[in-house]
Amino acid sequence: MCLKGHLTSYSYFLNFPQTYPPLPFFLPFLLPLSFLLSFDGTMLPMSAEAHLNELKVRLAEISDLQAAIGLLSWDQATHMPPAAGAARGRQLATLSRFAHQRFIDPEIGRLLERLEAHGASLPPESDDAALIRVVGKDYHRAVVVPPAFSAEFNAHTAESYQLWAEARSDGDFAKVADALAKTIDLSRRFAELFPGYAHIADPLIDQSDEGMTVAALRPLFARLREALVPLVDAIGGAEQLDDSLLRKRYPEAGQLAVGLELAQAFGYDLRRGRQDKTHHPFAIGIGLDDVRLTTRVDERYLADGLFSTLHEAGHGMYEQGVGRELEGTPLAAGTSSGVHESQSRLWENLIGRSLGFWHHAYPQLQQTFPEQLAGISVDDFYRAINRVSRSLVRTDSDELTYNLHIIIRFELELQLLEGTLDVKDLPTAWNERYQNDLGVEVQNDGEGVLQDVHWFSGPVGGAFQGYALGNVLSAQLWAAAVGAHPEIPGEIREGRFGVLLGWLQHNIYRHGRKLSPEALVVQATGGGLQLEPYLEYLRGKYLSSELYG
Repeated sequence: MCLKGHLTSYSYFLNFPQTYPPLPFFLPFLLPLSFLLSFDGTMLPMSAEAHLNELKVRLAEISDLQAAIGLLSWDQATHMPPAAGAARGRQLATLSRFAHQRFIDPEIGRLLERLEAHGASLPPESDDAALIRVVGKDYHRAVVVPPAFSAEFNAHTAESYQLWAEARSDGDFAKVADALAKTIDLSRRFAELFPGYAHIADPLIDQSDEGMTVAALRPLFARLREALVPLVDAIGGAEQLDDSLLRKRYPEAGQLAVGLELAQAFGYDLRRGRQDKTHHPFAIGIGLDDVRLTTRVDERYLADGLFSTLHEAGHGMYEQGVGRELEGTPLAAGTSSGVHESQSRLWENLIGRSLGFWHHAYPQLQQTFPEQLAGISVDDFYRAINRVSRSLVRTDSDELTYNLHIIIRFELELQLLEGTLDVKDLPTAWNERYQNDLGVEVQNDGEGVLQDVHWFSGPVGGAFQGYALGNVLSAQLWAAAVGAHPEIPGEIREGRFGVLLGWLQHNIYRHGRKLSPEALVVQATGGGLQLEPYLEYLRGKYLSSELYG
């Protein structure tokens, strides 16, 4: 989960908003009065240059406020004392109100109007044209959100997060039910600020996955489910792989160390980041040189912490790879939740769960845990980490069943927003769906409806579809990268990731939000979102002789 990617700057009312990194702008009086430079280094007419520079200076101030909000949110999820939840809610509400008020200042609207013609005269792919276009869209969307509403939502979700952390530990949904009901009400109120939608979830989905709607997602997820269920059923009837080797005691210190070493090998720059523990792993960008990872560790299950770290490293490398020239602006972020998740899932699964990668990395893991992995071959380890099992917990699920978890959540949150499902009935509905769709029985709310943080730290609606979109996109981007550089699989087997990372940086990371999700995918792969590469990847891997034959 990437807080910066999942809950991005598309609105200013969220508890974990975009945290734009600060930009050391050159002030106008430090430059010759006759000209200023654009992002692209070209001279602008004086009127346009002055307006563009003032816009950037104002955005830099908002950037600093958003960075502070991000840092407080990170602290709340990692080191903050439990009793500080109410005070933290007030602090986040105050800062978010200030940031929101500054962004919807009428002067920003006037600057955008004055720059409209200039932006239209620039090449569409230029940084300045993209800045004017993206800020314009964000402004017109944010200006309809009252600052008081923004503050109310942030204060509420900060308190809701603390209630969730306690309720999850106790497995008691009743402790957070009233807070969730209020979150749903606030989510509906937000959607109603944007009339004209076909479904009440559409404005919320558009916050994190621009251009996506319920009408587009429902048939896509239906096709995905239709393809996955027979495959899961077929494998469920086969001889199961043994993953008991993952369930020995693996000390926390070793898990944290080896996970971070592997993340660094991928390309995560620890000079510009750090890793801490939390309840629900996430990555967050405080700035391009401050991109933080979090993880969690289960000493009795090696895969949990290991793959959580690799997953968040994918998010972190995306944030660290944004073009330096975009720093301090709304462009310095991932373009959507789905694209962000494509990176976490690519590095976690297509690389991190591949046999080629472990031919290189397994000796390092054995050195860290010599007793636990003594006499266990790399092939045995590969089979264990790719065991297909109908599980209760999304973050512990395998690649084949993972999207079924997402589809359940997506459909439940639509029902909550539509009013066809009451909050009090949510645990029962959740448990029934898990029994019917995955054949597993939920024993308590902690392993059921409380396992995810999303509905308790942000809006209900638009929280989960990005994960499934990311899975689909990960295979499509991988196929494009290998098509351009067929040597990539061999290099991964040797522990070299530079060519793959370089392709991703060039085609995805550096662009930030300059391109819409659709435009970015088309430019990188030659076509729009395609389901078939993902299904081909799953069938090729799990029906292979190394796994289920």
